[in-house]
Amino acid sequence: MTTLDELRVAVPAQGWLGEALERVAADPGVIGRLFPAAGRRVGREALADVPGWSADEAARVQLLAAVPAERVADEAEGLYRYGDAAEKRAVLKGLPLLPIADEGVPLLLDAIRTNDTRLVAAAVGPYARHLDDAAWRQAVLKCVFMGLPLSNVDGLDERADAELATMLSGLVEERRAAGRDMAPDALALLDRLKGI
Repeated sequence: MTTLDELRVAVPAQGWLGEALERVAADPGVIGRLFPAAGRRVGREALADVPGWSADEAARVQLLAAVPAERVADEAEGLYRYGDAAEKRAVLKGLPLLPIADEGVPLLLDAIRTNDTRLVAAAVGPYARHLDDAAWRQAVLKCVFMGLPLSNVDGLDERADAELATMLSGLVEERRAAGRDMAPDALALLDRLKGI
C-alpha cells in the first residue's frame, strides 16, 4: 500500500501546495476551495515513483491529511459528494491513509454502485478491508461484470470464500447462456476457490 510519506516525496509541499497545506492547517474549511484546484495547480501527470497515482491525487490526499483528525471524515465525505470524478477518486484512494476508521465505508458503497470503472477500481483498494463480507463480494462481482482486472481488488486471495465462488459460478453460467465470455482472471479465481 502506498504511504502518505511516499506521496509527500513524490509531490513535495512547495509552491502552491505548500501554501495550500498551511491554509488548510490554519482553517480546515478552506479545503473545499483548494481541493478542486489541485489538478490545475500541480498537474495530473502519473507519478513514476508511486505507481497508480497522479500528481493531483497525491496533492489532494495531502490536503485531506492536513485536516484535523476529528474533522477529516466529514471533510472527505463533502469533497467526495460534491467533487468531480477525479476528486472522488482521490478521496477514495486516500481513505486508507486517513484517520477515519470505518467512517468512509458509505463512500465506497456509493462508488461501487457507479458505472465509473475508475471509481470502482479505487473503491476496491486497501480501504475495502472495512467492507463487510457481503458488500465486499458484491464489489468483486462488480469488477468482474465491468471487466476490471481483479488485480485491483486488495486482499482478494485472503477474503475470497465459498460464497464468492457460488456467486461467480452463477455469473459464469449466466454469461455463457448469453453467449458471452468471462474474464480469464475471474475464471482463474473460480478455479482456485473450487477447493474451498
